[in-house]
Amino acid sequence: MNAPAVKNPFRPGAGHLPPYLAGRDSDKAEFAGFLTQEPILKNVILTGLRGVGKTVLLETFKPMAISAGWLWVGTDLSESSSISEEHLAIRLITDLSVVTSAMITGVEVQRGTGLTARDTELPQTLDYEALLGIWNGTNGLASDKLKAVLEVAWHYIRPLNKRGVIFAYDEAQNLADHAERQEYPLSLLLDVFQSIQKKNIPFMLVLTGLPTLFPKLVEARTFSERMFRQIFLDRLDESATGDAIMKPIRESGAWVRIAERSVHGIFEVTRGYPYFIQYVCRELYDAWTQQAMAGEELKSVPLGSVMRKLDTDFFAGRWARVTDRQRDLMWVIAQLDNCDSEFTVQDIVKQSQAAPKPFSGSHVSQMLTALAEAGLVYKNRWGKYSLAVPLLDQFIRRQMPTAPPPQ
Repeated sequence: MNAPAVKNPFRPGAGHLPPYLAGRDSDKAEFAGFLTQEPILKNVILTGLRGVGKTVLLETFKPMAISAGWLWVGTDLSESSSISEEHLAIRLITDLSVVTSAMITGVEVQRGTGLTARDTELPQTLDYEALLGIWNGTNGLASDKLKAVLEVAWHYIRPLNKRGVIFAYDEAQNLADHAERQEYPLSLLLDVFQSIQKKNIPFMLVLTGLPTLFPKLVEARTFSERMFRQIFLDRLDESATGDAIMKPIRESGAWVRIAERSVHGIFEVTRGYPYFIQYVCRELYDAWTQQAMAGEELKSVPLGSVMRKLDTDFFAGRWARVTDRQRDLMWVIAQLDNCDSEFTVQDIVKQSQAAPKPFSGSHVSQMLTALAEAGLVYKNRWGKYSLAVPLLDQFIRRQMPTAPPPQ
């Protein structure tokens, strides 16, 4: 059997738009509702674990907003953007200048020289240098200076009959205040946008990040609870997973056909996380294509081999940074019935009684703090914990199928 040359339709990667965005219609509809706000009463937080499709959905929101009459600015928020209030303000000014740099604010006349020279009129625009000039020329705190920049920008945007400007930032969990240095960039962002929105200036925040984002916002400013609507992206159900698998294959003209039982098997190992669906399906498609090109009979779904490759590509680097005793604790967590949702220190202590070397409550609390700093777990506002990496419990059970030996 010779396989036709059809490009693999699946696209695993950080923020890569899948060939078919399955299971997100309700989230898109909810976001469309925010685009009709007048004035801005709610900003948006798009949150969820890594691999759940936050960046992809944010990119899907962009054309929706532009079609609805909004201007869209933003980028990824790196740790460097949150070093200081000025760093964050410059980030916002830089992004805003992309959409304002063609707006004419006046005319500068350059006087000609000589007997026959003519004066030249040069248009002045609201480019980065102009916005930065407003920042530098405004007295007061960083918040006063940034408000002045945004208010002047809206003065020139308003006649364009735009609904407003959406400031969209991915990886926003990197935002933080630094009390030890008396720098409060996160609080600056919240204070400034609350202020200008109260003045009916339609500048809206759309922040994307890990589940730690919303608690950080509320900790910085308690009014954040009323300022934002949180959209939590969960994994896909089995029906949406089937759509994410089958529709790209059909629409690409690919020769592969996947049986319903295989779709169920893929759902079981990926648990409906979009990144892992794309990863597994891409590997399977390549494996079947190679078999067909070699004239071999197509074999059953080689999920075991694919998951071992996933272990190396995705999990191994994170696991290498964990100490032996932390691995013991993670093994206990992986045995919990609720390990893929939320668990408490007490849950872990109770489960550890069956381990060769149990954990005390204080020891668990200390180790969870270290594991949170390593990005393997996170703590929500109600004092419960969750695994920060999808399918990590499956990986742990593959690496440590039995209880760890006594130390």
